[in-house]
Amino acid sequence: MAKTDIRLSTELNPAEPLWKLAPTRDETGKPLSDFLMIIPKLKTKPEHIIKQTLGEIDAALRQFSNRVVFANIDMKLNTLWVSFKNQPGLYMDIVAAVKLRVPEAVIVGDMGSRLND
Repeated sequence: MAKTDIRLSTELNPAEPLWKLAPTRDETGKPLSDFLMIIPKLKTKPEHIIKQTLGEIDAALRQFSNRVVFANIDMKLNTLWVSFKNQPGLYMDIVAAVKLRVPEAVIVGDMGSRLND
């Protein structure tokens, strides 16, 4: 992941499909791991809340800057995609860091929250 801040873009151009953007292998050819989170109603929030949320995501992912190689926030779909170099336990560490800073974020495929209903 680049050492730059996440920028909020309000461009109205069609986005490049994620499968074209997200890397699948690292620089040595090893497969990357990835996950998708939904941030409910993010696009409907006031701009200052959106910027604050993006800043929190940026701060969470920076903790893993040596392992995270790609992150994409799709404002239309309210999703966060993260690709990272595989390492045991890292998946849960990154997800937990994002959830700590953005509690409303939900990992896609997580049934734990529904099991307790």
